[in-house]
Amino acid sequence: MSRVPLYAVYGSYLDPGRMAEQAPRSPLWSTGWLEGRRLTFAPAGRPASDPGLVGGVLPTLAEDPGSSVFVAVYDVHEWDEPNIAAWENTEPGVYTRARVRVHTLFEGAPPAWTYILDTPEGGLPTPAQLTTLATAAQKAGAPDSYLTDLLTRPSL
Repeated sequence: MSRVPLYAVYGSYLDPGRMAEQAPRSPLWSTGWLEGRRLTFAPAGRPASDPGLVGGVLPTLAEDPGSSVFVAVYDVHEWDEPNIAAWENTEPGVYTRARVRVHTLFEGAPPAWTYILDTPEGGLPTPAQLTTLATAAQKAGAPDSYLTDLLTRPSL
């Protein structure tokens, strides 16, 4: 299989500053939508005492034919790929690297990769988590309707 250098990010990784820290050689390529997916939350598969785990759940994607998720797409330099894998905690049983197609305004629907939690969805985010996600999405240029959807979701 050939290397797919495009990486579709969602959730708090939409924040360009956060991506620049983890993948400094990888420029933003475009933004777009993962159609047939929805943003949801799932238990993280790590102890609730983990400081990186807020509310016991992490954002992930689920298949849903009527939904779409706003994403930012980065052209990942091969030197940044190990940083992203470590950052995403790609240990077996935590995340799966999935191939997706990102629907963009100008570039069509190129193939990309993203990470999806291996645990079934379930659980509610905290209001602070939703605010973090909405702020990151706003920085990436998500439309107001997407931000409103994030901020009005049920939470703890």
